[in-house]
Amino acid sequence: MSRSVIVATARTPFGRLGGSLAGYEATQLGGTVIRAALERAGIEGTEVGYAVMGQVLQGGAGQAPSRQATVAAGLPVELSSDTINKVCASSIRAIEIADLMIRTGEHDVVVAGGMESMTNAPYALKKARFGYRLGDGTLIDLTVHDGLISTFEHRHMIQQASFVSRELGIEREDQDRWALRSHERAVRAIDNGFFDPEIVAVNGVSVDESPRRDTSYEKLAKLRPVFDSEGTTTAGNAPPVNDGAAAVVVTSEEYARKRGLDVLATILSQAYVADDFAYLARTPATAGKLALEKAGKTIDDVERVEL
Repeated sequence: MSRSVIVATARTPFGRLGGSLAGYEATQLGGTVIRAALERAGIEGTEVGYAVMGQVLQGGAGQAPSRQATVAAGLPVELSSDTINKVCASSIRAIEIADLMIRTGEHDVVVAGGMESMTNAPYALKKARFGYRLGDGTLIDLTVHDGLISTFEHRHMIQQASFVSRELGIEREDQDRWALRSHERAVRAIDNGFFDPEIVAVNGVSVDESPRRDTSYEKLAKLRPVFDSEGTTTAGNAPPVNDGAAAVVVTSEEYARKRGLDVLATILSQAYVADDFAYLARTPATAGKLALEKAGKTIDDVERVEL
């Protein structure tokens, strides 16, 4: 069974809600990164066997968003593709599927990634198709309804984060200082050009918009918790609402060797788990532990973790 390797990557800058990428649909951003990743790999579109793209907010996106993205990238219309919705794990699941396709020998080259425009997710009006006899209708924000609220226990992801942090004894100060460090590191990386090799500019925009240069611990500490007055999660230490896309080119080891491609990473194992809906924030750790076991590794073997 062949192992899978990643031979090229590309991403857009990540724009704020209503920011510089607001004029682009997710599928347009997806097409941009697919095209850029293949160009960086030196692989022609006709060599690609399949494409898998993650997208959570598909309302109003039109049929087959992944196919829209591949066509926008200039790939053949005959290329098959899938669009994956596994909420926050959509794009990593897309890469896992690409890995499985390579390992089973189904394809030698698969493009995978994710695309999202939270700015352009529409509002919905339920029960309006045949009109209202009496009463009011309520517009539903699909960014929140489809992307941020648990369907089963109706908790917002921020509420889930506070739920887990309280159980684990993680203090508000710890979260604020972690967030501050993240902003400082991101700004420093931007200034040092660390992200430049991976970013493909979109209409001249080439810098991530969410890292804040003007934040401080004092500013973060003044923010009120969201939803739960006793919670620890605020707008300052929670993830931002963004627009953007990223893609990788996954090939078999044999294909990369035959073509003389630079191997950026080798996929050793993968794992995915499900848990109680309230414990979303701890699920990645459970999956990570299982993936390490499959690879015959422990956390002590790991130099860097990305979630």
